Amino acid sequence: MMSHSSLKCMALLEGYVGACPQDDAKGYVPKTSLSSPPWPETVLPEPAEETRHHAEVVGKVNELIATGQYGRLFAVVHFASHQWKVTSEDLILIENELDVACGERIRLEKVLLVGADNFTLLGKPLLGKDLVRVEATVIEKTESWPKINMKFKKRKNYKKKKIIVSPQTVLRINTIEIAPSLC
Repeated sequence: MMSHSSLKCMALLEGYVGACPQDDAKGYVPKTSLSSPPWPETVLPEPAEETRHHAEVVGKVNELIATGQYGRLFAVVHFASHQWKVTSEDLILIENELDVACGERIRLEKVLLVGADNFTLLGKPLLGKDLVRVEATVIEKTESWPKINMKFKKRKNYKKKKIIVSPQTVLRINTIEIAPSLC
């Protein structure tokens, strides 16, 4: 049978790990997110199981690529300090001038990912140049609409007007191709 003091101690300290100060030498330890993590513990797969699963996934993707039943491809490319999600026949308006003549084909080499209906290939950070090929054609080189920057101070005879026109380049994505097999 429990004594009155131990029942009182248990009733007061129900949310604590150590029931009473005389029971535990550490004292009171509250149950917080620091004493126990709020998320469930994850169990990592065995290395052999992981390599088997990896080989199985790569085999399925290689089979889809070999048969050509992956649908329309899309890619995320890094070009002119921006990331662009593109598919074939897309137009991209770039806010600077390229040193390429109109009608020339260029290859976009910084490909971050390529995907289809059933799979996505992610680069860490980029996909290899031998794995993915994204080609584009320079369609048009033009200038933007004029942007007028006007400064004016009343009763001070101060007026400044600056017209800003920036060069633009339009690209059309021709093809997105992947290598016949991954590994």
